[in-house]
Amino acid sequence: MSAADTTTPAKVPPPRQAPPPPGAARAPRKRRASKGAAVPWLLLAPCLLTLALVMGYPLLRLVTLSFQTFGQSQLWGFRPAESAGFANFSKVLGDGQFWAVVLRTIVFAAGAVVLTMVAGMALALLLQRVSGWLKVLINIVLVAGWGMPVIVATTVFKWLFDSDYGVLNALLSKLPGVRMIGHNWFASGPEGLAVIMLLVVWGAVPFVVITLSAGLTQVPRELEEAARLDGAGSWGVFRHVTLPILKPIVVMLTTLSVIWDMGVFPQVFVMRNGHPEAEFQVLNTYSYDRAFVVNDYAQGSAIALLTVLLLLGVVAVYMRQMLKIGDVE
Repeated sequence: MSAADTTTPAKVPPPRQAPPPPGAARAPRKRRASKGAAVPWLLLAPCLLTLALVMGYPLLRLVTLSFQTFGQSQLWGFRPAESAGFANFSKVLGDGQFWAVVLRTIVFAAGAVVLTMVAGMALALLLQRVSGWLKVLINIVLVAGWGMPVIVATTVFKWLFDSDYGVLNALLSKLPGVRMIGHNWFASGPEGLAVIMLLVVWGAVPFVVITLSAGLTQVPRELEEAARLDGAGSWGVFRHVTLPILKPIVVMLTTLSVIWDMGVFPQVFVMRNGHPEAEFQVLNTYSYDRAFVVNDYAQGSAIALLTVLLLLGVVAVYMRQMLKIGDVE
């Protein structure tokens, strides 16, 4: 056998194919990306359409009314609505009673928010230190209290603080030297608003407790133990470990509480039997009073629009804080 017979023939490599043009490979990927980006908008479309119908039209109508002269004559069609420019806003902003209501609303909301956040944080921290069955029982009670209708809760508080048959007056009267039977908690504005503030806090605390309890489960135990080994006490661990981790949740809950408490209406309205006195007026009840009691719908709309702008300022502060937190992370 010759060497030529035993030599393995060399394999010829396949011919190299020309690379596809850049656009050909990217076109399907771009199509897939565009389709993927459109899916969330398609899923959100029903919700956005509902919001536009439910909130968009009333808000547009509110803005329109605030720049018109609109009373009962215009409501019943006896006279057409006329453009008033900024006359309604000038009248509202030049009214000293309006600024008194604004100050009262801010003080009321600030007190309610502080009490809600402090009580909610304290209860959430305590829930981490109780047994499992007790934690479940407390959560059930919190959810039941949170789910109670506002009208029912307001009626219960009216009974608790009743001047003649109230439970609180009866309990306080059992203390030595205390005589509270017949005491009217709503004889003065500050006392009555304090009662309404407790009602608002009572309804808001369950949501704060449940949310903060969920956030506390994300705090690493290793960091807390390391802080204690470094000599930090309970307050030091909370301040330097727990609170920074919970900061996004605290900012969110505080902002939502400010928005809810600035817009309080049914608690004041029902507690004062549908006719809040001047010292009990907050922005929402004052706007309602101007529109449906005085029958000046344009001025009531102007007050409501100013309230919306004030709340938008709160939302802007919230968004700025959240963006700062995102930049830090």
